[in-house]
Amino acid sequence: MNTLVKAAGKIVVVAMLLAGLWCASAQALSLQQVGSFEEPTYVTSAPNDPDRLFVVERKGRVIEVENGNRTVFADISSLVSKEAGSEGGLLSIALSPDFQTSGRLYAYYTGKEQSPGEIHIAELLAIGGTASISRNLLTISHPTYKNHYGGQLQFGPEGGLFAGTGDGGGENDVEENAQDPSSLLGKLLRIDPAALPTTQVWSLGLRNPFRFSFDRQTGDLLIGDVGQKKREEVDLAPAPGLGNGANYGWNCREGFLVESVPPESGCTGAGPFTEPIFDYPHDDPGGDQAHGCAIIGGYVVRGPGYGDLSGRYLYGDLCVDELRSLVPALPLAGGDRSEGVSVAGLNSFGEDSCGRVYAVSGEGPVYRIVGPGGADCPEKAGPLPPALKYSFVGVRALRSKVKRNRRAFITAFVSPCAGRRGQPVSLWQGRRQIGSRRLDRVCTVRFRPRIRHRVAFRAKVLSDGTYAEATSRRVKIRILRRHRR
Repeated sequence: MNTLVKAAGKIVVVAMLLAGLWCASAQALSLQQVGSFEEPTYVTSAPNDPDRLFVVERKGRVIEVENGNRTVFADISSLVSKEAGSEGGLLSIALSPDFQTSGRLYAYYTGKEQSPGEIHIAELLAIGGTASISRNLLTISHPTYKNHYGGQLQFGPEGGLFAGTGDGGGENDVEENAQDPSSLLGKLLRIDPAALPTTQVWSLGLRNPFRFSFDRQTGDLLIGDVGQKKREEVDLAPAPGLGNGANYGWNCREGFLVESVPPESGCTGAGPFTEPIFDYPHDDPGGDQAHGCAIIGGYVVRGPGYGDLSGRYLYGDLCVDELRSLVPALPLAGGDRSEGVSVAGLNSFGEDSCGRVYAVSGEGPVYRIVGPGGADCPEKAGPLPPALKYSFVGVRALRSKVKRNRRAFITAFVSPCAGRRGQPVSLWQGRRQIGSRRLDRVCTVRFRPRIRHRVAFRAKVLSDGTYAEATSRRVKIRILRRHRR
């Protein structure tokens, strides 16, 4: 009996120690103001120069800040729609990884060219220290409501440009955009700027993924998806798959709640759904727990000087000024805690190329968040890459139905393409490899398997020491049945 009591006591002590590690007050953080701007919405830096910051203003300007000097880097305000009471405007930018040589960057904004509020993703080209739009990559109709535009652009670890779009606004997603694979609203999209018009619905079932980010060390994707009336959520899509094909549940789920959305909303999603790793309520539960009205997704902190905040996901909420963090790797995102720092009017986070994190207040100030170890970058070395780069593999069939014992025409393609010619790609039926081909000069391969019954195929590219192994989504082939007259 004494042995059991001692063992139980040890378990309790260990549990208390772990709880202390997860939930204890964070080491002291401070805010270092970078400047004050006109309705700032986002901040980022040049890929290889963390001290060259770019602050995005809602009305359509991008302000460059370096060594205390401020210049207007881009002004597209004549194209940007920002109506009163609208969530629109210039919402974010993403600088190309080769920005230093190419001068290319990308902007996410609501326009007024065809109808106010339509979503545009455009490419800008910097020449002589200023940037202007060189081409429009994508336009998405958003005709009814003035909210739920999404707004984030980020380059993924595999080189694709990702964009998060809202569900179109209103309540309950009554048009079912988020669950409709043919709609570009309520989605995470992947765009290949070098192979336009290549735009892929990467994942669906999102309400308003206003901010998402990639963990600069692991490549994992984290999404802050704004809820409706009850729950706010954080979604995790681990690398290298990054949630390709995932359905995050809206408008059939709100956070972990299954019955939050009323039946009259017309939810058609049958699942299976990818559950969030964390959600929190709108009503204050007390006990210093998370609550609010609209999550502001942040970053997994990997920069210098952050102490025990390193490795934790930093986030906030539009209606609650405090910054909080959690541990993504723990079950149900354990260790959620307040960081003891508040930013009034918080509407975004940012990260520079050495990993320092920023907080943006819609009221004007932009702050660098400084840890107990200071904010000095060890060197201007750019982002910390994962050990391997990531490939994207796509697969499609010329026809989804063929006659029995006839051959299907299946095409697989791999991105990024540069230097990949001749690399083998295999076609798989379940766990059985049924063929292998080598990439042609445009990184494409073609297969012609014979179809005897309903079947699903995947394409796979193996690791080659530079790129990690990657597998496509499934493409389904069915038997074409004869119809009786």
